[in-house]
Amino acid sequence: MGKAKDKINGWIDRFNVWRTTHMTDRRFMLILSIPAGFFAGAAAVVIKKLAHGIRDLVYNHVINASFSYSHLLYFVCPAIGILLTILFCKFVLKKDVGHGIPGILYAIRKNKGKVSRSSTWSSIVTSALTVGFGGSVGLEGPSVSTGGSIGSNIAQILKLDYKHTIQLIGMGGAAALAAIFQAPITGIVFALEVFMIDLSLNALVPIICSSFVAILTAYWFLGQTVEYPAVIAEGFIPSNALYYIGLGLFAGLVSAYFLKVTFSVEKRFKKVQSPWVRFIVGGTLLGVLIFLFPALYGEGYEAINSALRGDYSAVFGNPWFARFKDFDLVVIILFAGMILLKAFATAFTFGAGGVGGTFAPALFIGAFTGLFFATTVNYLGIGNLDPAKFALVGMSGLVAGMLHAPLTGIFLIAEITNGYALIVPLMIVSALAYAINRLFFSHSIYTNAVAEQGVEVTHNKDKSILNMMAINQLIETNFSPIDPNCTFGDLLPLVSSSKRNIFPVVDKEGFFCGHVLFDDVRGILFDASHYDQSIQNYAVLPDYVIHPDEPMEEIVHKFQQSGKYNIPVIQGGKYLGYLSRANVFSAYRNMMSEISED
Repeated sequence: MGKAKDKINGWIDRFNVWRTTHMTDRRFMLILSIPAGFFAGAAAVVIKKLAHGIRDLVYNHVINASFSYSHLLYFVCPAIGILLTILFCKFVLKKDVGHGIPGILYAIRKNKGKVSRSSTWSSIVTSALTVGFGGSVGLEGPSVSTGGSIGSNIAQILKLDYKHTIQLIGMGGAAALAAIFQAPITGIVFALEVFMIDLSLNALVPIICSSFVAILTAYWFLGQTVEYPAVIAEGFIPSNALYYIGLGLFAGLVSAYFLKVTFSVEKRFKKVQSPWVRFIVGGTLLGVLIFLFPALYGEGYEAINSALRGDYSAVFGNPWFARFKDFDLVVIILFAGMILLKAFATAFTFGAGGVGGTFAPALFIGAFTGLFFATTVNYLGIGNLDPAKFALVGMSGLVAGMLHAPLTGIFLIAEITNGYALIVPLMIVSALAYAINRLFFSHSIYTNAVAEQGVEVTHNKDKSILNMMAINQLIETNFSPIDPNCTFGDLLPLVSSSKRNIFPVVDKEGFFCGHVLFDDVRGILFDASHYDQSIQNYAVLPDYVIHPDEPMEEIVHKFQQSGKYNIPVIQGGKYLGYLSRANVFSAYRNMMSEISED
């Protein structure tokens, strides 16, 4: 096995030598966009086919089977899917899958874009089990993370540098989303808004090609289908502009509500140590919600599509509510229930141990947000709105708000509805929803999980580069420490042998007691009257110290504020070394050259 691996590595090394001689990086990335697009597109197709196959089997042959109390299976089936997911992770994968896209974002910022090989297939199985059995999450997030993982592993196999690894991650993620929605522009925009750092044209062209290849792959296996077959008979009506502004503001508040619920529930479940207790509690709560409101079962696309056609029977899936289907006020109340409870259903699915994405829940809540808004306006007699239009535009608003990706929300709805008739209201609602959500949350549903690990995800290139720099690799240790019990005379041999002008005072246990600055003692070095004095009389405590877990952006601010060229690195009171201004900015320039296009 080892010899075969060495042989393959040898072939790759020889290929890379030939490639660098005969081919430019730009052309090579363009060529790699073809396999990246194909494999990512195929992975998205497999996820969709597998999950929908399980769903059809469970829903049509189990839940809808003609026997008494079959409706109770809404309570049981989602928990079965989550249990199978947990068992697969524990005994087959032997590790947690996590929430896909945040894992990719963390790898880009802190692991040079390297993702494990198991990530290229683990989300396919786990998300299909979770969603197929009725978990209230989506397939888009796992598809994108799988596509990004495929891109990362192609880069690792070919031993590509960091810059090209990021480009391949962007290609794979864009291709997967383009394939699952059959929306190529959306995939491209999503990759640029969520993954990419350098938005140059050279990085964009391969992403376009990979999305094109993925779309062809999806067409080949799935045919040309539209996720939401809505026909827009009439486009934007200027007189309705105020209503769309109102919807945008409302969608922003709803998206903030979703994030608040998700983050709060997630924190509570993390406090529970036992995964089995989390499963029992989360699975039970999820089962209760889906039993009461069957529209919360799975991705919920069927409920959305029927509502877009004016058929609201999906929200009356529970026999207890069916008798009230002709009452407009009850319909409005149930729309509000869908909005409020879908957030909890999604959070309980994740908390119990399920795997999936939040893209589908965003679309579900967005559709019912638009329906609730339009039907309420019509019910109050203050307007005559088309609920289907507002449902579509509401979907864009929730995507923009929850994901902090307004362009993705705009182009997604425009593409999956086969037209740009609503482009103006899509822009209004997405922009407002995004702006309102940012008032409450600085992080999106994706970046919050990464931020909790101490990694800031931002489109500001300077901040991104600083956050990707590892402090441990920049600590300098070629300073000559001196024991606090020593005398000033003991410093003289260190001065003559050291190349540095700072001498840390460190005790035998490694604790930092201050440092002696050469400039402070230069004038008394040859004054013998000081030689018997304790070295602590000449040591000073620095105004600034650095912790190894500190964000690099804060470290740069310390250098700027202090005017110092060297600052000690201390952990738990113990001395680790020094960080120098010159070393930090040299590393910054190197990182900039790594990720930027020529």
